[in-house]
Amino acid sequence: MMKKLCLVFISVLQLCSVPAGAQTNDKAREMAVKIADRILASTTYEFVDKKSGKTYTSLKNTPLNKAVKVKSKYLDWHYTNGVTNIALMELGNKLGNSKYENYVLKNMDFVFDADNQSYFRRLYEETLKNEGWKAVNALNWHMIYRNKRLDDNGPMGASLIDLNRKHPDEAFRKYIESTNHHLMFSEPRLADGTIARLWPHVNTVWADDAFMALSFLVRMGEVTGDNKYFDDAANQILNYTRYLWCPEKGVYYHCYHTDTKIHGVAHWSRANGWIFMATADLLSRMPENHPMREDVIENFRMQTDGVIRYQGANGLWHQLLDKPDSYEEITGTSMFVFGIARGVKEGWLHPDYIYVAWEGLKGMLTKITPEGDVTAICAGTGIMPSLSFYYNRPQWKNDPMGEGPVLRALAEMIDAPAYTEIKAEQQYDKIK
Repeated sequence: MMKKLCLVFISVLQLCSVPAGAQTNDKAREMAVKIADRILASTTYEFVDKKSGKTYTSLKNTPLNKAVKVKSKYLDWHYTNGVTNIALMELGNKLGNSKYENYVLKNMDFVFDADNQSYFRRLYEETLKNEGWKAVNALNWHMIYRNKRLDDNGPMGASLIDLNRKHPDEAFRKYIESTNHHLMFSEPRLADGTIARLWPHVNTVWADDAFMALSFLVRMGEVTGDNKYFDDAANQILNYTRYLWCPEKGVYYHCYHTDTKIHGVAHWSRANGWIFMATADLLSRMPENHPMREDVIENFRMQTDGVIRYQGANGLWHQLLDKPDSYEEITGTSMFVFGIARGVKEGWLHPDYIYVAWEGLKGMLTKITPEGDVTAICAGTGIMPSLSFYYNRPQWKNDPMGEGPVLRALAEMIDAPAYTEIKAEQQYDKIK
C-alpha cells in the first residue's frame, strides 16, 4: 500500500514539474483534434428530402424539389463553413496531418460535382424566377448563385484560395474569379472605398465585414503578389476604425449608420473579434515593406490594449464586452486568443500579452466538453437598435459559427510561448 502511495505521489510531483505552458499546449492540441475529428466523423455525403425522409447520394436525374437539402451542415455553403475550412487546413499544417486538408477537398469536390451543381443551380433559377429573392433563402447553396454579399462568397472563397493552391481545380478557379469580381467591382462601398451594406440602413458599416472581406483580399494578395489587395485590406481596417472605434471604451461598435450618423448600441464581442482576427490575418500576409504596415500594426496594438481590459475572471470575454452581466461567449474569446497569440509570436505585441491568451484558453476549455463538443456559441446575429437583442441571442452547440474560430485559436496556442516575467529578486542587485 505504501509503495502505491509513493508512486502516486511521485506521479503528481512529475506532473507539477512539467512547465504549465507545455501541459496546456498538449491540451490545446488534444481538444483541437477532438473537435476536428468529430466534425470529420459526423459529415455524411448525402442529400435528404426533408418532407419524405428519402436520402440521395447523387442528384443525377432527380426531379427538382425545394425540400431536398444537403444532409450535413458542414456541406452547406455559408461563411461559417469557410472559416471552419480555413481552421481545419491550418490545424493540418500545424500537425503535419493531411487528413484535414483532404476532408476540405472532399467537401469541395462534393459541392462542385457537376450533377449536384446542375441540380441546385436549376432549382435556384426556377425559384428566383417564380418566387423572387426571399424564396431562394430556403434553398441549399443559394449563396453560391446569389453572389450578392460577402456572406455569400468571402470566407468560402478565401478557403478555396488556400485549397486551390495545393489542389488546382477549374471549378474552384472560376468561383474564386467570380468572388474577386464581386468584391472589387460589385460590393457596395462608401465614397472613400469602405465596404458597407445596404441594410438595416442604406450604407451601414458592419464590423463583421472586416473579416468577410479581408479573409479573401489578403489571400488574393498573397497568391497574386498584387499590392492592390493589401492596399484595399489595410484601408478597410483603418477606415473601419474611423467609423466604428469608441475611444471612451477602447473597442468597436457593431455598426455605424452613415445616413443618421449614429453608432449601433452594442460593443458586441464577436464583431470586435472579426476585426481583430482580420487584422491578424492581414499582418500575417502583408509584405514587410508595405507603406501601410506600420499603421496597421499600431492599429492592432490599439485593438489589443482595448479588448484585454474586458477579459473576465474566468478568462472569457462576455457577449457584450462592456456588460459583465451578459453571458460568457466562446467565439469572440477565440478570436481574441487567436489574434493575441499570433501577435506575440510574430512580434507585433510585447511578450507579456501571451498571459492574456493563456487565460483565454483556460476559459475556452471550460466551454468545450471532454468529448470535443463546443458550447456557448452565440447564434448568428444581425443588427438591432436594442441591447436586449444581444443579451438574449441563443447559444448554440457544435455549430460552424463557433467551431472555426475555436479551432483557429486552439491551433495557434499549440506552439504558443509560455508567459515569463522578470522576478523582483533578480533585479535587486541592480539597484544602487
